[in-house]
Amino acid sequence: MAIKALADQTFGFFIPCVTLMGLGSAAEVGPKARELGARRALIVTDAGLHKMGVSDQIATFLKAADVDAVIFSGAEPNPTDTNVHDGVKVYQDNDCDFIVSLGGGSAHDCAKGIGLVTAGGGHIRDYEGVDKSTVPMTPLIAVNTTAGTASEMTRFCIITNTDTHVKMAIVDWRCTPLVAIDDPKLMVGKPPALTAATGMDALTHAIEAYVSTAANPITDACAEKAIRLIAKWLRPAVANGQNLEARDAMCYAQYLAGMAFNNASLGYVHAMAHQLGGFYNLPHGVCNAVLLPHVCEFNLIACPERYADIADFMGLDTLGMTVTEAAEAGIGAIRELAAAIGIPANLSVLGVKEADLGVMSENAQKDACMLTNPRLATHAQVVAIFRSAL
Repeated sequence: MAIKALADQTFGFFIPCVTLMGLGSAAEVGPKARELGARRALIVTDAGLHKMGVSDQIATFLKAADVDAVIFSGAEPNPTDTNVHDGVKVYQDNDCDFIVSLGGGSAHDCAKGIGLVTAGGGHIRDYEGVDKSTVPMTPLIAVNTTAGTASEMTRFCIITNTDTHVKMAIVDWRCTPLVAIDDPKLMVGKPPALTAATGMDALTHAIEAYVSTAANPITDACAEKAIRLIAKWLRPAVANGQNLEARDAMCYAQYLAGMAFNNASLGYVHAMAHQLGGFYNLPHGVCNAVLLPHVCEFNLIACPERYADIADFMGLDTLGMTVTEAAEAGIGAIRELAAAIGIPANLSVLGVKEADLGVMSENAQKDACMLTNPRLATHAQVVAIFRSAL
């Protein structure tokens, strides 16, 4: 039976064609865009980075390589379908032929949405689901500023439907950026709260990928190293954003976590966090961080050995513990890390209402991320997980 199961499975592995990492690597955006044939690039970013002048810096790098640049700074946190189509209009009105995303997950996801629509037409809602595109996406270079969502290197694109307030999960190999750039120098200005939230997002990616039903030896290796790096370096990165060693380590950690979940997918933490983001416009990383230990506790009976491994990856000495004791200690370590870096204690602090748990749970069970969760949940059980996090 096991031999047949192996014969019937195909595991894909999706990453950008090129990834550039290290101090000063952002300057390569111009030469790389030129090599890919760019003539006029749309820079997709958020209002904050644009106000700080970071988008102008990227435009300068592009222009030095004889690539014109047009800036669209309308990517909101938890980007919406409206943001996407506003960006499509700017792209088309300015006769662009290339896209550069600048920021964290919101900017990258918005840019992917713009790339899908400018290449394939229609509405971004048409692409919800798995591999719905039929033509290559408009060429995209993703310049990352957080560590983080790893959206600069994934095939995931999360866009909020403004009619239903539900986050649409677009999972499509064609929306993987051609080039990803992770420059720690662009991350030194991140405030502690954002560093904490994005770091816990990366930890969630690694843990959910490690316990995923689609995990394989390649994703396991990526997830393990990511967890070890985050356990060591997230606290220092939050404590001092100018610590380039910590920033650089977190760049690698979040990228490795992205490699893990981009190929093994995720679970109920993300399926549920997407609902919180859609309903309340809450920071994605914070939602993940609050939900993570509660979902781990629910999943524990499905794969206790995996959670015991995670305890080891988090740096705990589990010698003499049973598998269950080690697994529970690992979940405790996740809680301790979140508390140490200032993550809110519960969802009530974030304004989540009991009355919304039913519909959010219903929507979570429709989210593509739940398909690879190690334990199946009923609607009532998802409600109970949400309630335990309140």
